Amino acid sequence: MQMACLPARYEIFSPPKAAANDGYAEILLGGLKTACLTRDELSRLMLVECMQARTKKTNPPKLIFASNGHAIALSAQDAAFRATFAEADLIHADGQASVFASRFLTNTPVPERSATTDFIHDAAKIGAEHGLRFFLLGATEEANAEAAHVLSQTYPGLQIVGRLHGYFSEFEEDEIVDEINLTQPDVIWVGLSVPREYEFAVRNKHRLKAGWLVTCGGCFNFVTGAYRRAPEWMQAAGLEWLYRLAREPKRLFWRYAVTNPLAVFLLLTRTNVLPETGATAGKLAHALAA
Repeated sequence: MQMACLPARYEIFSPPKAAANDGYAEILLGGLKTACLTRDELSRLMLVECMQARTKKTNPPKLIFASNGHAIALSAQDAAFRATFAEADLIHADGQASVFASRFLTNTPVPERSATTDFIHDAAKIGAEHGLRFFLLGATEEANAEAAHVLSQTYPGLQIVGRLHGYFSEFEEDEIVDEINLTQPDVIWVGLSVPREYEFAVRNKHRLKAGWLVTCGGCFNFVTGAYRRAPEWMQAAGLEWLYRLAREPKRLFWRYAVTNPLAVFLLLTRTNVLPETGATAGKLAHALAA
């Protein structure tokens, strides 16, 4: 489709880099290159690549970021944020609106939403079955500890080899990176809020040793039940933001009032199939079948 011009105050746009690999389709959603993967494919890709990373310990972890209305709007408004987000090795569709846009505006739709709050459970299940090692970074000490406990109890055999709250400064990151590396994790979950978690991931990528680094926002609080998910019908209709707004109007009103209209505009005008990508390639299918 023909892309409309952004208003001048939002015109921070450059074409995304070429597809990170040819293992799956990637399309432009609201200006962000986004992977066309189901939740099952995403979790199995995590398993395959983390197992491969164990034999290539000199490689940095792959950065896995989540695209939602907030990220789409910030990428258009803030050049520094967009540059940071562009460092992701894989961006998955955390928001239902992105899935809707891909279905109506492209011929390579995202098959389903992969909300990080769901994906952490998918990952924990397959991780427990195959011996993946998790490190949880972020939230308060209490929330972090409770999230580790809930995941361990829910998925027997899951190895949570380390955890640390998110209340630290950039000056402490050298020590924290060393602490994480000593635990030899396969997957590092980073829940430090936006944009801090993305900046931490990019800043420390080449010092961390793991297979995947997954940014996860307030995910640990959802794991513990401190934050509640919307009813399934609201999730399916793309109205989970409305449920959260009703529960936390003071904190979320201005965020949604500003980002939602802009995100919708961007999804309508900055969504298209990337010329470098196409239908799901055989490479991923072969890897997942191995």
